[in-house]
Amino acid sequence: MSWLILGIAVITEISWALSLKWAATLATWQASSVPIVLSFVNMGLLALAMRGLPAGTAYALWTGAGAVGVIIGGVILFGDRVSGVQAAFMALTVVGIVGTRVFAQA
Repeated sequence: MSWLILGIAVITEISWALSLKWAATLATWQASSVPIVLSFVNMGLLALAMRGLPAGTAYALWTGAGAVGVIIGGVILFGDRVSGVQAAFMALTVVGIVGTRVFAQA
């Protein structure tokens, strides 16, 4: 169950980071409240996942998958550009995430 919660936390992390840019483009208090709410949900889910997972494993997966997800989301939603070298390093991050998950003790 902790892995599922961590997966939801990763999705929330990606949504939170992308909502920061979205809120900056709209510049209204309603849009600015979205990342604030998501940050509380995000941290709560990460803390909940850490109850059943080692802190280092949970945090490494959360940050790595979140970073890759935000880059991909930025490309799709905001037209951000990614070079081939950046894509290669993103692939290495994904390899690290998969390896961490496969060899995790929990």
